[in-house]
Amino acid sequence: MPHPEESSLPRLATGCRWTGEGEERTLLFPEGALRLQSTGRAILEHCDGQHTLLQIVQELQTTFSESDPGKIRSDVFIFIERLQQKGVVTF
Repeated sequence: MPHPEESSLPRLATGCRWTGEGEERTLLFPEGALRLQSTGRAILEHCDGQHTLLQIVQELQTTFSESDPGKIRSDVFIFIERLQQKGVVTF
């Protein structure tokens, strides 16, 4: 399983899909469901195979400009890697 890189184009894995709207939006996957808070949801909503991990990080750094940019980058990569290990995200 490849590790995420800045140029990776993450997307939801086969069998994963969104349901609901707004704060009630939930990600369904073959082994269960995830109801994500705003930051996690924002990351996954950008996992469409069109945005690189670097673009996702930059978007979040702009949105959360009060936070440490290095921590945002680290958190995004860790989050994506964990979801990849669970079979929710692929590259």
